[in-house]
Amino acid sequence: MSISLPPQRSSPDIERDESDTRAPIPVRRQIVAALIVAAIGFAAILLLPPLAAAGMLVFVSILYLARRLVFTWVAGLTMLVAVIMFIPVRRYAVPIPLPFELEPYRIMLVLLVLALVAALLLDRNRVWQPVAFGWPIGIFVASLVISIVANGTSLVEDGLASSAVGALINVLLLLSTFYIVRQLLTTERIVTGLLLGLVWSGVAVAVMAMFERATRVNLFWRLNTILPLELLTDESESFRAGGYRAYASSQHPIALSVMFCMLIPLAIYLARYGKRPMNEISRRIVYGAAVLVLLGGVLSAVSRTAVIVLGVMLLLTIVLRPNLGIALLLLAVPGLLVGLVALPKVFDTLVLSFLDIDGLIASQQTSPGWGGAGRLADLGPAMAEAQMSPFFGTGIGSRIVVGDDSNAFILDNQVLGTLLETGAVGVLGLAVFTLAPASMLLRFAFTTSKDDTRFALLAFAVAVSMSGYIAALFFYDAFGFYQTFFIWCLLLAIGAWLLTASPPALTARSAVSRSRSVNV
Repeated sequence: MSISLPPQRSSPDIERDESDTRAPIPVRRQIVAALIVAAIGFAAILLLPPLAAAGMLVFVSILYLARRLVFTWVAGLTMLVAVIMFIPVRRYAVPIPLPFELEPYRIMLVLLVLALVAALLLDRNRVWQPVAFGWPIGIFVASLVISIVANGTSLVEDGLASSAVGALINVLLLLSTFYIVRQLLTTERIVTGLLLGLVWSGVAVAVMAMFERATRVNLFWRLNTILPLELLTDESESFRAGGYRAYASSQHPIALSVMFCMLIPLAIYLARYGKRPMNEISRRIVYGAAVLVLLGGVLSAVSRTAVIVLGVMLLLTIVLRPNLGIALLLLAVPGLLVGLVALPKVFDTLVLSFLDIDGLIASQQTSPGWGGAGRLADLGPAMAEAQMSPFFGTGIGSRIVVGDDSNAFILDNQVLGTLLETGAVGVLGLAVFTLAPASMLLRFAFTTSKDDTRFALLAFAVAVSMSGYIAALFFYDAFGFYQTFFIWCLLLAIGAWLLTASPPALTARSAVSRSRSVNV
């Protein structure tokens, strides 16, 4: 699914990255392109199985023929969103023999990083875009590094040094998503396109999740039949509420449901300020339907975590924007009644189970240490373990919860897992990394952009979506499920654009500059 970009009048701030398509290609560039294609062809023939090699050559040929459309920044952003939304992480890899699994998201991130570095060095029109959230990210990364330094000796003695360094490098690679996308968000048109791409990609995934719930056929687990990808893991199964829980393009039903929840505030924003349909009533109907489909995806995953996430987001909306919150609450009541009648088992599991406090607590006190099945049962042993290394933990990457080398139990709690690995310092870094951006956006929504409701509501929608992800940190290993972490980084990028390059931000900066000039 490509990112749809609404029409916009030409203006000086529109990207000037694309070259004039009418200009002839220099002979030197044609020779270089031919050499690159030939090198890729020989490498594919020598390193890949025949079928994969043929697929790779066809793919490269298509890229070359469509180079004027594909090799643009907007196309790069579109492909990144497509990989994030549609290719399950840790399930597929490109069949190239390497010491590690070359997953599609790794390829996209590395290619975009290299392209951006080259553009910043060689293209005078490409300048570094301010990131706004550099200091929260810096504090978070510093807390991870400190955990490695403080536990260096024990990590080496236990043979976990490489695991710790690998975990740190992986976090940096994931965080590069934020920096990449922020550099690509140079205009409001691209920001709107990213919002559209995320919401409608989410709607497509939700439709397939509902299909999976009904048929137990996951179409995303069959991508290797149409793409040159190597299958890494077998199909998984999970049942609840008398039926199959959908995985769709996520690693787990919980992560899938959280992803849908994070997209709902963006869909509500587009219902008010989207460019298409132009008629306001039609637009609200279209995006209202999109919200219903996303909620259908949540139901297909059958995750109580999603109910908590939705509750937190709704509560924040009611507190800070009462009119909008109450309107959404009133609109939700008919949906709850329909759900009670149409899907009684799912509704009982997701909603009514919260009314049975004793049963809910009992369900979380079973099977301690068994795959995170009993969150409350794991809490006591985990806190006892944390007391042994309260400030710096045992080092990032020291807890291995899956595979033959596993040495710890799954907690289903990112905050608690961070406490064990990086200690109180790491939890502080996590708090700054998550809470500071949301707080900055809320402040922007109610101060800097309060006179421009379009940008104020977008900042508020992004902050609400962030609040849902923050709430979910206590109920699953959020950083281990990359799809939702990627969406968090995309939200950070949109928020950074709002704080530094949106019209209200530029107006505020200009006013501050004039004030300083007058004072001088």
